[in-house]
Amino acid sequence: MRNIFGIIMIIIYVGVGVLFFCGYFDILFPTWKWVRWVGGALFTVYGLWRAYRQFKGIDPGYGNDRDDQ
Repeated sequence: MRNIFGIIMIIIYVGVGVLFFCGYFDILFPTWKWVRWVGGALFTVYGLWRAYRQFKGIDPGYGNDRDDQ
């Protein structure tokens, strides 16, 4: 379940980043064009970072926390 949740969150973060870049949220911030680019960049980069950590195995999974040692 943790892996499925991680993959879903990756899709959501990258998807929201793409929506920011496409101007989907311009109705919320019609005069702030910089929010479109900053928000899109932040969501996309964070989604890619989560994907890297998820598939590389850096994130501790259930039962293998670094605090358990």
